[in-house]
Order: sequence, then C-alpha cells, then structure tokens
Amino acid sequence: MTRPDMVRRLPDGIAPDPYRVVVKLFVPGEDDAMVRSRAAALTARIEHLDEDATRAELKDTMRLFGDRHHDLEATFRHHFELVRHRLSAAGELSPDACQLVGAYFSHEYSVEAAALCNPSMVAHPDQSGLAEGQLRVILSLRQIGEGHLSSIGFVSAVLGPGKKIEFADRSGPLAIGQRESARHQRDLLAAGLTEEDRDDEVSGSVLDSLPEHFTDSELDQALHNIPPDLLTRPGAQHTVELLRRVAATSYAVSFPDGIPLEQRVLWPIAPGESHGMEDARFTLNAGEGLPYQATYTAYDGRTIGGRMLSTADFTHFEVAALRGPGARNKGLALFPRPVGGDRFALCRSDGETLGLTTLGASHQWDEPVLLHAPSRPWELIQVGNCGSPLETDEGWLVLTHGVGPMRRYAIGALLLDIDRPYRVIGELPGTLLEPAGSEREGYVPNVVYSCGALIHDGTLWLPYGASDHRIQIATVNLAGLLDSMLGR
Repeated sequence: MTRPDMVRRLPDGIAPDPYRVVVKLFVPGEDDAMVRSRAAALTARIEHLDEDATRAELKDTMRLFGDRHHDLEATFRHHFELVRHRLSAAGELSPDACQLVGAYFSHEYSVEAAALCNPSMVAHPDQSGLAEGQLRVILSLRQIGEGHLSSIGFVSAVLGPGKKIEFADRSGPLAIGQRESARHQRDLLAAGLTEEDRDDEVSGSVLDSLPEHFTDSELDQALHNIPPDLLTRPGAQHTVELLRRVAATSYAVSFPDGIPLEQRVLWPIAPGESHGMEDARFTLNAGEGLPYQATYTAYDGRTIGGRMLSTADFTHFEVAALRGPGARNKGLALFPRPVGGDRFALCRSDGETLGLTTLGASHQWDEPVLLHAPSRPWELIQVGNCGSPLETDEGWLVLTHGVGPMRRYAIGALLLDIDRPYRVIGELPGTLLEPAGSEREGYVPNVVYSCGALIHDGTLWLPYGASDHRIQIATVNLAGLLDSMLGR
C-alpha cells in the first residue's frame, strides 16, 4: 500500500541532455577487441601535413568545437603531451602542429546521453539573496553516457516558498576537474594492504617510514628508500606496485575559478573507478572534517569499491577510499553528525539487508549490525538506503529502497532512535513512493531511487531518479509521515 495522501509529485524535473559533452583522450584502436593501438600510424600521417594544411585544419576544428568547451586549446596541448612519445620528431613540430595532434587524439563524450538519475540533495553553502521561506540547495546527479560510464554532476535549485522548486540554468560548456596531489592517510593505506592480504617486510618497511599523513612525493621517497635486500625477496615488486595502486585511490580535484557549479563534472580519474563513479550520497556534516561529505561507488569494470568525497565549497574535492567490512558492497551512507561520540553509517555490505556500521580504529568501518531485512513483498529481493539519515524531533528518518517482483523498485521509510540508532522505533506500513505512469519507462524500467532527501519548512523534499532516466521531485508532509510510522 502506498501513501498518496502524503506524497505530491512536482511537475518540474530534469531530463538528460545529450548536448552536455566533455573532451576525452581518444587513442584509435584501443577500443578494439585486440587492443591494437593505431596511434603510431596516425601520428606519422599527421607529421606529413604541411604547415598550411595543419593551420587550416586546426582553425576549422576550433571553429567547430571551440565554443563547446572551456579552453579547448589547453586540452589539445595536454593530449599532445600524453602521446608525444609516439612522434618521431615531436620536438620539431610547430605549436599549431602540436595542437592538431592533440585534436586528433581527442573526442567528445556526452556525459548523460543514456541517463540522468539517482540524485542527492543538500543545503547550498550560499544562502544569500533569498526570500522568506526559501532555501538554496545543491543536487548531485549521476550522469550515464555511452558504455554505461557514470560521472557526477551538479545543479543548484531554490526550494519554496511553498511546494515549488526552481532549478538553475544547466547550459554552457562543461569542465572536468583537474587532479591534484592528495594528503594520504597511513592507516587507510595499511587497511588497503590488509584487504589485499599483503603484509610482508616490504610493506612494513614503507608503512613504518611514512608519517600519519603523507603526500605523493613522500610515498615516492619511502619507496625509493626500501632496503635493496628487501627488493630481492619474492613478491617485492608486486608489493611496490600494490602500494602505489592502493595510494592512488586517494586524490584531490579542483575546478578553475569562474566555472559555474552546473558546469562542473567529477570524472573518473583513479584506476579503481575507470568504469564509473556511481550514486553519490551527500550530507552536510556536523562532525570533523570538511562540511560536505559524500560516499559513492567506484567501478573498474570488474570490482566495486567505496569512496568518500569531501568538500567545503564544491570547487575543491578530496577523495579517499572507504575501508573495513562495513564498507563492502554498495550504498554506504553517512550520518550527518556523531551520535554518542561515534560516527555511524548505513550500509548494505551483504548485498541484501540494511545494516548499521561504526567507524572504528584506523578509519575502518566495523562489521555491521542488522537494522532491517527483506520482509515485505515489495522488498523481498533486497533492501537498502536512499541516502543519509535525516534528523527529526522523533528520531533518525531513513528512506529505504526495496526490490520486488520483476525487479521493481519502491521507496519506504524507517525511524531510528536518535541516541541509539541501532534501534528501529518506527516503520512506514506501506511504500512511500512507487514507479507510476511514465516513471515506469526509461533506461532501467520500473525504478524509483534516491541518494538523499532534505527537510525544509516541515516538508520532506525527495529527489529521485525515474527508471534511471530522469530526475523528478516529490514532497512529503513530514508530520504526517512520522505519525504514520509511529502508529499515531
């Protein structure tokens, strides 16, 4: 049974826009089954162009694509540097020729050509210039393009007054954040090695020489200082490679000044997320660290891993791996503040049940305790969360998702004790939201799914993906929802 008396679907939403494109490195032949690069032959042909032809082709390329991207010339120069080892006379090429080489090794990618879904919503850091009853928010968006490759985008909106939402303009060229060196945590590096079952003299020597927080250069120095006798031991080189790979899960990304929020794209950068960054669950954190934190799923084409994003302004982001048994599988969602001095998170580490995990020693998420198992027909396949818990006067409001017959998704709700979140004190008798009408059709039919709602002015604002295709918004009367969950 659903509760249509409490839920109102708003007419305003966001549809995927195939015109939103970024520039990616393109190496001919890499997409072949044999992975046979044709780069050498291409570079030879480009080198044989005379200067007039080179200049004319570059000018025409900029005419066609220049206004679709931020600083396209800089991107071409960067891509040239990535392939210059293929050129026999790279040092002799003119600046125009170098840029043209970069252009041939570039292509546009439509980040949301396939779908736009699974949003989360948090209060915007800038609340200036609003009328009474309004709140500016940021929605994170899962963007899916060709090959089911996911990235994270953003849009701001203003809620209210009343039950209305106004989205910011999403037009304009997109920008991918630039990777920067991160401040790594030694205990997370150690935890990553433990998960890989790698504890030997080489790893011990490196960990012992690193400070609690270290930079990329300090890791390079520690690897350089490994005693030569240890490097001759069996598996030593594998350990060195593993140390670099585990450390690479932590990095930072920044966007240039002047790039609007709606044009920023968090693009897969680290090897562990090469096939996508999925389902960011943002929350406004009242504990330690940067104020905005989000978890997301990194996918490399074979395995998944949990990651955490942290930011103060949605311009500079820090990324770190999530470690420990509670962080296995998808869907870890952070509580917005500590409870009784502990940091908690919702999780679904076994893939089927909703659990609660605690951040323990060495920044690892402990073995979870069970909160809710599949029990009702609409959720018998699996249950999980729809974002971080929301604090209310009655307890922690947890939106859940359940999967039933024909892999049909629906959204429900639980209420957790405010001081003892491992206690479920209320449950919505039926579903809160089910796919209806046109919401049943899309990239993945029969799905409604959210990665995080928000409470404003006595109303639960619930953004959700409709059939993994587009973003819709529903509002829910908070008092009525809580009364129903508590049997009042």
